[in-house]
Amino acid sequence: MKKNLLFFLLIVIIAMAASCSKTKDEDRFEILTGQAWQTDSLLVDGQDASQPGQILYKFKGEARFNRDATGTFGQYTGTWRFTNNRTALEIKTDSLPIPLLANIAELTRQSLKITTAYPSSENPNVDMKIRMTFKAK
Repeated sequence: MKKNLLFFLLIVIIAMAASCSKTKDEDRFEILTGQAWQTDSLLVDGQDASQPGQILYKFKGEARFNRDATGTFGQYTGTWRFTNNRTALEIKTDSLPIPLLANIAELTRQSLKITTAYPSSENPNVDMKIRMTFKAK
């Protein structure tokens, strides 16, 4: 009898853990797609890069991650998807030579922060350290 009860409790615990994991993933999707995001800061190597003529200027403005995996990212349009167990984003647009692969440093209903390294247009052998932060609009 005790073995049956322990087995039943084990099954319940596993089912609850699986349910929580799925809910967390669904929540990340709902949070990301549920609102528009306004840029807060766009940094390259710790310096503001959001002004006209700077590398992240075209990302400035509003970002939308649509439920159908399309989106707008400032002046860019393209597609997006979660990667790495929903801890990273891949953004593809015809306007960038390679996809932008970014780690999600923070994703809440109020804040989205992503970080990445991207080849420098001036020296492709050197990566720029990029950090983009957004606030829910």
